[in-house]
Amino acid sequence: MIEHGLEEKVLDLVLERISGIGLLRAGGRQRTDSTHVLAAVGTLNRMEFVGETLRAALEALSAAAPQWLSALVTADWVRRYGVRIDSYRFPKGENVRQEWAEQVGRDGFTILEAAFAPGSPGWLREIPAVQVLRRAWVEQYHRDGEGVHWREGKDLPPGRCRLSSPYDPDARYGVKRGSGWCGYKTHLSETCESDVPHLITQVITTDATVADTEVTESVHQGLAARELLPAEHDVDAGYVTAAHIVTARNEYGIELVGPVGLDTCHENHEGEHFTQSAFTVDWQARKVTCPEGKISASWSDQRKSSGTPVARVHFTAQDCGSCPVRQKCTKAANGKWGRSLTLLPRDQQEALEARRREQLTDEWQQRYNIRAGVEDTISQAVRRTRIRRTRFTDLPKTHLGHVFAVTAINIIRLDAWLTETPLGQTRTSHLARLDLAT
Repeated sequence: MIEHGLEEKVLDLVLERISGIGLLRAGGRQRTDSTHVLAAVGTLNRMEFVGETLRAALEALSAAAPQWLSALVTADWVRRYGVRIDSYRFPKGENVRQEWAEQVGRDGFTILEAAFAPGSPGWLREIPAVQVLRRAWVEQYHRDGEGVHWREGKDLPPGRCRLSSPYDPDARYGVKRGSGWCGYKTHLSETCESDVPHLITQVITTDATVADTEVTESVHQGLAARELLPAEHDVDAGYVTAAHIVTARNEYGIELVGPVGLDTCHENHEGEHFTQSAFTVDWQARKVTCPEGKISASWSDQRKSSGTPVARVHFTAQDCGSCPVRQKCTKAANGKWGRSLTLLPRDQQEALEARRREQLTDEWQQRYNIRAGVEDTISQAVRRTRIRRTRFTDLPKTHLGHVFAVTAINIIRLDAWLTETPLGQTRTSHLARLDLAT
């Protein structure tokens, strides 16, 4: 199915059938959230990783080219790599452990140099475990005239690019809300209208390092391809930026509903201070007026490191230095610098300010409450299909498994709807019920 691009076919067929009987339609409201997915491999620290990577390559070569490998290794290699690498087998002491890691590095380079030597069989370097070894050694070690060296943390590639396991090259180590895991993330989108069953319309699988904000556009593209775009899309703050709000509205006709970051001052002010909304922006004249009536001295168009266009606006030190409310506005040292602002493009900045005002109202909060229901979908998927732990060792197969899982959930929900099975009730603890009764 993966080879022929049919991963989504089973879900497409079920959704088309449900649409045909009038229980699924475009428009309305949908909601999206994500959950972590554990890889089908163990989580390894750096020394375990390099040891297991070399051991995996040696295991593969022992089976594929035993005579070739026998000429390279000694009995010490069998002692070091004959069994799985575990932390409790490491020598004690930081210096001794680093020497162990560098020994592993030298052994790995011995294998790589032999495998890629001109006289070696070309197929040796095509063995997947050898390819993983080559990539891992570039990431974890460097060589100079003095030998092989263990890379320091600052010299490692970013987590998104760095291997986490020799047995699943697609798995990555991610962290969210202080919790880390090795594997993937899955994003589920579902309808949430009261007069039809709640059905999952989209599933996206990424590695664990991909932030939710990077998936918003992909969700909308997938729903557009299925002709199931909602009129309103309810998500948490991780999926929302000003650019997403504008793009969803202008390109897809979707009202993207989710909280954005609060309007705060750049400095860590305590007590009352002037936020960005206290300044008046004249977009035509490219000028900004501060709360005390002073006009900005410069406006320059720039780009963030991410490529996002912004405008940098500065006020003069003379205007800010003598300002009677300077302490509420800026804490630049000794009055040498004036207040500065960073503005997004006009449509994004106005959308951002409008959302900040909206999300403070009770009406918006009541409207947004519907998003929380997607937690039930994640719970059901975890309990019924074990979606939080993949059975496979790469991203394409993991995604295919997720497609089957959400298709199964849709069939379960359709059956419940047709047989008029009521939705499960929200669980309330005995303590909470006691408090409500009191």
